[in-house]
Amino acid sequence: MIRIGLLSDTHGYLDERVFKHFELCDEIWHAGDFGDIAVADTLAAFRPLKGVYGNIDGKDIRAMYPEHLRFYCEEVDVWMTHIGGYPNHYSPQVRKAIQLNPPKLFISGHSHILKVMYDQKLQCLHLNPGAAGKQGWHKVRTLLRFSIHDNRIEDLEVVELHNV
Repeated sequence: MIRIGLLSDTHGYLDERVFKHFELCDEIWHAGDFGDIAVADTLAAFRPLKGVYGNIDGKDIRAMYPEHLRFYCEEVDVWMTHIGGYPNHYSPQVRKAIQLNPPKLFISGHSHILKVMYDQKLQCLHLNPGAAGKQGWHKVRTLLRFSIHDNRIEDLEVVELHNV
């Protein structure tokens, strides 16, 4: 079993409470718009980090992280990208590929909107952790935590980082 902490759209801001909420996680996944290489470095020093670059990320982040990351975690086929859309509204750059070869878990960021949706047509779970940073129009900063055990995605939790 692997415990995952998932966040996106930090935009250069990393709330210290992230570390408390992710302390029992085995890995951290970031779905783009780190905003600053220091955010990536700090997360990677805390737990193993997988990530993709977002539309605001500069050359330093793009040199370290791909636009699309497709991998297996346990027995779950995962595809993470920053601008991916969501079921029935996938972005043009992923639409054809996701329909031809859907993953079991599709993760995107970008919208700053927390979404957990199951795509019945593709038999694929879509996760968007919302935004963990302060920049943007969202009112509540959010993270996701979940576990992957064999071929199952379990124990999904939403964490709200209220502005304190």
